[in-house]
Amino acid sequence: MMKIYHNPRCSKSRQGLTILEDSKLDFKTIKYLDTPISEEELSNIIKLLDISPIDLVRKNEAIWKENYKGKELSESQVITAMVENPKLIERPIVINNGKAVIGRPPELIKSIL
Repeated sequence: MMKIYHNPRCSKSRQGLTILEDSKLDFKTIKYLDTPISEEELSNIIKLLDISPIDLVRKNEAIWKENYKGKELSESQVITAMVENPKLIERPIVINNGKAVIGRPPELIKSIL
């Protein structure tokens, strides 16, 4: 089943959710700030996205700037930082049929529907 990792307070995430709703396809909404993502799940998402963990980090978040910016972090440390601070995860993320995209811009979601 298709999934969207969604933050209702984010305008891009809301736009991504609308694209999925308009598609009339079945999908599951995961509000990842309310339902924590495990390190294993996040690692799998990163593999599907075919990116490095650091590419999924919202580097303008205060949590990142205050605690991690400028430090040498391993990929697993970056994943741990995102699991412990889910606000750091770029959003929305949509997964469908073994493919994933970050919906920035939200129109990218259409490429995997």
